Amino acid sequence: MRLPRLIIVAVLVVLLVILIVQNTEAVETKILFITITLPRAILLGVTLAVGWVAGLISAEILDRKPSGD
Repeated sequence: MRLPRLIIVAVLVVLLVILIVQNTEAVETKILFITITLPRAILLGVTLAVGWVAGLISAEILDRKPSGD
């Protein structure tokens, strides 16, 4: 059961690396009142990390059992 999961993760990592390598041009991003210029690959990586952390936090919140007070 671990081998199919490993293959899926490896394929996703390869696709992610290809996506990041193909997007190296600089883009301007506005965050509230600040304009940041950075490579699109970094923006994609930051977006991925923020989404992953948000998913972990929401899964933890939804997984909590209500206390029986």
